[in-house]
Amino acid sequence: MEITLDKLLASRDRRVEMQQQLRENYPNSTLVCLTVIMPGNIKRNLSSLIVSQAAINAMLNRFEGNIVDVISRDLETGFEAYLVTTLSQREAKLIACDIEDNHPLGRLFDIDILDNDGVPVKRETVGSSPRRCLMCDNEARYCMRNRTHTPQELNTKIQMMIDSYVQQL
Repeated sequence: MEITLDKLLASRDRRVEMQQQLRENYPNSTLVCLTVIMPGNIKRNLSSLIVSQAAINAMLNRFEGNIVDVISRDLETGFEAYLVTTLSQREAKLIACDIEDNHPLGRLFDIDILDNDGVPVKRETVGSSPRRCLMCDNEARYCMRNRTHTPQELNTKIQMMIDSYVQQL
């Protein structure tokens, strides 16, 4: 099902509300928010389900023993999960960066650690470099902003990554 911009924006608003509620419910814990990166108008398909399952498994494995609560939502606007941990924001961000940088599908995971005001902790605060583009060596935000690569190029690359990952299972 194709997602309109209005649905995507409404979903983002609901995600912010959920994050705020979880921060209020667990004031002495760290909130981790996961979304799956799927460019284009279709956010939920077999590929996104494979990526989301890999992402949540990676998070559960890496945060094991430090998890207070986990909520996952498989929505038409895309998969999202919330993990509440006893780890500090810094420790959680180091784990998130490691997953994003080293998991075979990690480039398709967006794992945010939210500070007490709901602002994502930047990678640079833990000594990690900015995320790289899927297609080239530029910073991802540069290519996204300039639309350097076509949606077809991105989708082809993403499908190759997923196919490779599935073959290794």
